[in-house]
Amino acid sequence: MVARAYTVAFEGVEAHPVEVQCAITNGLPAFSIVGLPDKAVSEARDRVRAALNAMAIALPSKRITINLSPADLPKEGSHFDLPLAVALLAALQIIPEDASEGCVALGELSLDGTLIPVTGALPAAMSAAEDNRSLLCPAASGPEAAWVGAAQVIGANSLADVVRHYTGQSPLPPAEPGEITDAPGTKDLRDVKGQERAKRALEIAAAGRHHVFMVGSPGSGKSMLAARLPTILPPLSPQEALETSMIHSIAGILDQGGISRARPFREPHHTASMAAIVGGGRRASPGEISLAHNGVLFLDEFPEFSRPVLETLRQPIETGEVMVARANAHVTYPCRFMLVAAANPCRCGEMFDPAKACSRAPQCGEDYLGRISGPMMDRMDIRLEVPPVAFRDLDLPPSGETSATVAARVADARTRQNNRFADHPDMRVNADASGALLEEMAAPDSEGRAFLQDIAERFGLSARGYHRVLRVARTIADLEGEEEVRKPHLAEAISYRLLSAKEG
Repeated sequence: MVARAYTVAFEGVEAHPVEVQCAITNGLPAFSIVGLPDKAVSEARDRVRAALNAMAIALPSKRITINLSPADLPKEGSHFDLPLAVALLAALQIIPEDASEGCVALGELSLDGTLIPVTGALPAAMSAAEDNRSLLCPAASGPEAAWVGAAQVIGANSLADVVRHYTGQSPLPPAEPGEITDAPGTKDLRDVKGQERAKRALEIAAAGRHHVFMVGSPGSGKSMLAARLPTILPPLSPQEALETSMIHSIAGILDQGGISRARPFREPHHTASMAAIVGGGRRASPGEISLAHNGVLFLDEFPEFSRPVLETLRQPIETGEVMVARANAHVTYPCRFMLVAAANPCRCGEMFDPAKACSRAPQCGEDYLGRISGPMMDRMDIRLEVPPVAFRDLDLPPSGETSATVAARVADARTRQNNRFADHPDMRVNADASGALLEEMAAPDSEGRAFLQDIAERFGLSARGYHRVLRVARTIADLEGEEEVRKPHLAEAISYRLLSAKEG
């Protein structure tokens, strides 16, 4: 007799169904696991044996074979402990066979039978819903998995609870979705003294999800501005929240088993490796660009990042996804993020101040920013010079608009874009538009067209730069509630591309 249970194997954010087959046959006593298990899965037999002993369940003196099907799919992670135990309990006729076959199980077992939470409960619940099965998981993972809604989620504290549930002694209630109440933000755009042009640029960037590059002396407020960008972004839509949370579930960074509506804000250090930024490692884990999906990726000290790391960002910026290719895995992660990069004008940072600049200015600035390639710079929709704030301005009371006021305008512009792209599911904001649709929605009037052609020839805009100007101009028009892109919109959009002469 072969008893069956079900679980999943993760490949990126995809959860592939795995059938756990358990057979107890005559022969020399042995406990073997086959089906391409990794070290963590192979060690599960010792954890399962100890957990059953803690429940006073002795394994028979027979040959126990567990097969993980399909056998050619790599099985990694400690979440295979619980499905192995469920299949074995069904083979021992301790729990009904239909109970083990009607659920997808995942969870790690401690030696006393306690269930330990694992990563990936959310995509596992989606896989269970597709197969019309329930999900059995540790109680701590239940609130996360219950967000799927289409699958019943049973959260258990121990293996003994699982047995009592499926034998009808003490049924467990379905898990309820968790919820993260985002703490009230203490940051506000109004905290930034001066820098009105930079605030305007961030509003445009937030409205259309445009990439931003800021150059300024140390202490001019670049990091302060970037840290307040999330306060003017609209909350995640339900679809975006699910997409982002699936990645965070795989990475194991979901807090309190809930889904946050706040957009991710990731700020890795400039010493981060390529695997940390793009993704990789032994299990091809998601990198910072995927953890920032639907949110903001802030790269401070941009020229200090290694050149290979910066160059690997070029393709994800264009396609919105990244393939992490390894010898044993090819995993694709989504990564539609807003890139905000900040840099000093030169190594000493004082090139803009003649009294403090070094003797190599302005050549030192050209050499320093020259670490950023032309094609990379060409992908920056908005380029800003952030001048230092005068000391006398620091004593003035807060000025300008609050984050809530700016966020309301950004939300209105996003609503217009949602309506515009209603028939294009692969596009959500102006930054996604391309081809004929971009030319149609951002077509300038006759005066604006002549102006744009003149500027493009004068400054040598690349085709990519030309299209990015159109996207930014379309966003500016959306913020003003206008249907047509006019010359003032184009003029402001072009003013944000004249920081550098680099065009890829």
